[in-house]
Amino acid sequence: MLEVRVQQAVAWLRDADGLLVTAGAGMGVDSGLPDFRSNADLWCAYPALADAKRDFQSIVNPRAFEDEPELAWGFYGHRLQLYRETEPHPGSAILKRWSERAERGAFVFTSNVDGQFQRAGFTEDRIEEHHGSIHYLQCTEPCSSHIKSAADFVPQVDERVCRHTGPLPRCKHCGAVSRPNILMFWDSAWLSSRADAQAARRVLWLASVKRLIVLEVGAGTALPTVRRFSERHGPRVIRINAREPLIDHAIGIGLEGRALDVLTLIDAALGA
Repeated sequence: MLEVRVQQAVAWLRDADGLLVTAGAGMGVDSGLPDFRSNADLWCAYPALADAKRDFQSIVNPRAFEDEPELAWGFYGHRLQLYRETEPHPGSAILKRWSERAERGAFVFTSNVDGQFQRAGFTEDRIEEHHGSIHYLQCTEPCSSHIKSAADFVPQVDERVCRHTGPLPRCKHCGAVSRPNILMFWDSAWLSSRADAQAARRVLWLASVKRLIVLEVGAGTALPTVRRFSERHGPRVIRINAREPLIDHAIGIGLEGRALDVLTLIDAALGA
């Protein structure tokens, strides 16, 4: 049965003139990035947050930057450095190679904020970061609509207590603490203009594609944004997921396994 689904994926890839890559947190697991599916996962990676009794929703929250900015930037500063230092796993190169085979190339839609698709060589104008990016900053207030690159910010984090020990990034307009340009829980202050512009480019690209294939990687049901987006763009959806590969057969096919393993398997069949 697996072989039949793999061959179906190969047939779709060979026929497609455009590849829509949709990705969730599972895409980064093979690169060594943690997938926070529960508070236990968060506290394992950040014991200081367990000691402080801070759950995932309380730290991934704009209120954290108001109440305890050093703690909030301890978490996000560490993640920023981790994403800067992490190299995408070889599955990213497979996706990039497949995109180059298609006449209209590929467009990435991801809920991930890590910037790993840019590091893998996908161009900025072909990526939609639906929840924003940790590599960009905005004012916590916000006092303006300005979004700026975080490239000049070097976090200084004491990992034992998950606290930022150096100067915090600040808004150049009003002096308030800056925060990542990421959509958080209960977030009415997120500046979405960058993500909105990406979405507009995605719409234009989709209009140019006649034989679309959707390749969904590592998108779970806990936050089903990516899965629902994929299904809306069926019926040729290839869902790769280590735990939740099921999909309506009228929409696509599901392949159970980690991203790198399944992408490698399809790539071998495609080459053969």
